[in-house]
Amino acid sequence: MLQVNNLNVKFKTQNGLFEAVKGISFTLNKGETIGIVGESGSGKSVTSLALMRLLNEEQAVLGGQVLLNGTSLCKLPEEEMRKIRGYRMAMIFQEPMTSLNPVLTCGFQITEAIQLHLGTSKTQAKEKTIALFKEVQLPRPEAIFDSYPHQISGGQKQRVMIAMALSCNPEILIADEPTTALDVTVQKTIIELLQKLKAERNMSLIFISHDLGVISEIADRVLVMYKGEVVEEAAVKTLFSNPGHPYTKGLLACRPSPALRLKKLPVVSDFLDSDTQKGESIERIRERYAYTPKEIKERKDKLYSQQPLLKIIGLNTWFPVRSGFFNTSKEVIKAVNSVSFDVHPGETLGLVGESGCGKTTLGRSILRLIEPTSGSINFQNTDLRRLKKNDLREIRKDIQIIFQDPYSALNPRLTVGDSLMEPLQVHQFYSNNTKRKKKVMELLERVNLLPEHFNRYPHEFSGGQRQRIVIARALALQPKFIICDESVSALDVSVQAQVLNLIRELQQEFNLTYIFISHDLAVIKHISDRMMVMNKGEIVETGDPDEIYYHPKEEYTKKLIASIPGQ
Repeated sequence: MLQVNNLNVKFKTQNGLFEAVKGISFTLNKGETIGIVGESGSGKSVTSLALMRLLNEEQAVLGGQVLLNGTSLCKLPEEEMRKIRGYRMAMIFQEPMTSLNPVLTCGFQITEAIQLHLGTSKTQAKEKTIALFKEVQLPRPEAIFDSYPHQISGGQKQRVMIAMALSCNPEILIADEPTTALDVTVQKTIIELLQKLKAERNMSLIFISHDLGVISEIADRVLVMYKGEVVEEAAVKTLFSNPGHPYTKGLLACRPSPALRLKKLPVVSDFLDSDTQKGESIERIRERYAYTPKEIKERKDKLYSQQPLLKIIGLNTWFPVRSGFFNTSKEVIKAVNSVSFDVHPGETLGLVGESGCGKTTLGRSILRLIEPTSGSINFQNTDLRRLKKNDLREIRKDIQIIFQDPYSALNPRLTVGDSLMEPLQVHQFYSNNTKRKKKVMELLERVNLLPEHFNRYPHEFSGGQRQRIVIARALALQPKFIICDESVSALDVSVQAQVLNLIRELQQEFNLTYIFISHDLAVIKHISDRMMVMNKGEIVETGDPDEIYYHPKEEYTKKLIASIPGQ
């Protein structure tokens, strides 16, 4: 159906042409699913946009050949290409919030495409759209038809995007990272939905992801991209059982291992730079990094022989739902409901659950960024709920948070250096700005950034670098306790491995205590000494990560484990 010959994409820059895709070739057969995998910047999304001719032709230079059933797409006039785009080839974009128009209802955005390509009436287009919403298993399809994108959840927005892509019965569907940053349970339903729709409609699918676990669930054949080139192509079973290229091995190895507790995760650079690891199997390398049962026992004995650093007793955070003529409160949403637990010095307590279960609200309630309704938060024998604002500000030096989205957590108008110096100035650390700047330079170096990054702005960094900056800021005041709120959820598996290794190194170096919040049970199992599972505002299960992973008691925990891709 689709034949790509020697496709290359060059972008015009101030320093000349930058080659983002370097002469890649592949074919796609009817009813087949090809997975394209690689890190951010490897050229995956640029390839998909080039196939759809969605790149700005004033900035991008396309070369090579793209044939759709013998028709050369590269040479088609834009007017003809517009008839193919959305009709014969459709695309699910990576970020549904920025791909959907915020000022138009979800229903209008799909009916518009149906009317344009299929020439149906407005009534017929609406009926087809509601039928599509039912097909992609959206709840309350009639209500979502009239909803704006900001009024529905991330998983629902992704389903709206899928419905839009399917609205004109395309022959080829390109799905660009359609499950990144979604809960594992929502991710699993999206993958199953795409497989079901593909089979029913006999479509071909190009599925792009940085996560080989997800690719293993959906693809027939896999292309591995690295720095704009395809470095390996193989059937999915062959690739996973016998990866040939060191880069592919690195991608497979840096995902947390369900079988072993690792001191550190292997990273891609280990495989590309090291001759010793190129010939070794992934299992052998992981065994070298693994904790022995004796080391695990010694660590636990040491941790739990100490008095708790933090004690949460009966914590509630309830939000009133106001409605009616007088805006009165008729009911409450129990975001955090009767939660009690301890955290010991030097421990990493993992908190896992789906979006909306109350994880982030719990983390912010502990810091009193959201005021709890009742209960006690006892930190070093001080009840934080009884403290006045000035006393609370003083104790916040010891309790820090790494927010979920580093881009929105950093002020875009401040340089990185100013963002890191600000807490030192507020809390009057060091006697002058020269000493503070020296401390910031040390912090940047400690999180593997460079001194020249001091004068750059947040938008000049990659997602992984921004996450390191936020970690450096959390460390600036030498805290004892840090809450990591989904701090690796939107990162590539390779960058995620680097950040998880950094978090663990910093814990050993500074004797830090963590509450690590994530929806990814594989990550929580890797990083945690103890794990809590949260559902609908309540802690439903607590215990050793291995015990919960292999012998879960609650149905909800079993569902989370079953949803981990590549199991």
